[in-house]
Amino acid sequence: MSVVPAEVLPGGSRAVPETASGPAELGPRARLWPSLVAVYRAQLSRARVARIPLLFVATFQSVGIAVMMRGVVEGGDEAQSVVAGSSVLVVAYVALNLLSQYFGQLRASGGLDHYATLPVPPAAVVLGAAAAYASFTVPGTLVTAVFGCVLFGLPLTNLWVLLAVIPLAGAALAGLGAACGLLAPRPELATLLGQLGMSAALLLGVLPAGRMPEVIRLARSLLPSTYGVEAYARTFGPHPDWALVLADLGVCAGVGVVSLAVATRAYRRAAVR
Repeated sequence: MSVVPAEVLPGGSRAVPETASGPAELGPRARLWPSLVAVYRAQLSRARVARIPLLFVATFQSVGIAVMMRGVVEGGDEAQSVVAGSSVLVVAYVALNLLSQYFGQLRASGGLDHYATLPVPPAAVVLGAAAAYASFTVPGTLVTAVFGCVLFGLPLTNLWVLLAVIPLAGAALAGLGAACGLLAPRPELATLLGQLGMSAALLLGVLPAGRMPEVIRLARSLLPSTYGVEAYARTFGPHPDWALVLADLGVCAGVGVVSLAVATRAYRRAAVR
């Protein structure tokens, strides 16, 4: 019996396919914006269950502080600081406290491994989670601001400034909260850091700066939320200095970029361990 090679038969083919001459091409890298939107929607759906308790706790806490300060402060610049500080405190509660707890628990439970397997950039994970948590602060911040203005007799004319204060101050504080949660070796320590940060925003942001010692004022100037408070407080006057308002918002934006970059780097380190 003669053996005929398969190559000479009509329509014949090799039994074993040829080996590829080079490595297979990889798919295109995931773009930042579509990945960020996908993470934002997923986080928003996950946190929707806790939306009502979150809004109630953050708003009730800030409104209660404004009512408490009403017995100490009567009006003027001090009242403006109290109302602005109470409004921004809603953002600090979520961005510093809850976000640090979330990333701390995510790191401890191995949840970062899930995100590491997804084809999304690390920045999209951090920014998407921070944006989702910050979205819940908008109603509470507006309610606190309106209640505080009515309580202290302040004008509601420039309430729209909060539409810039909330995302910019929220970005700065969310970056710090995410970094604390990702860099803390234990979730308990992440919770502690978030609580300390929120307490600092409460004491240094709500209390009038004129009654603070010089050392405390220096510490206050190092807190990113202070510039959001100052930006909103400057708009209560009859002739606001919009250049200073923009300068304060610019500081919030700059700190937000740096803090979110630090949080993204911390996420990369934590995800590969």
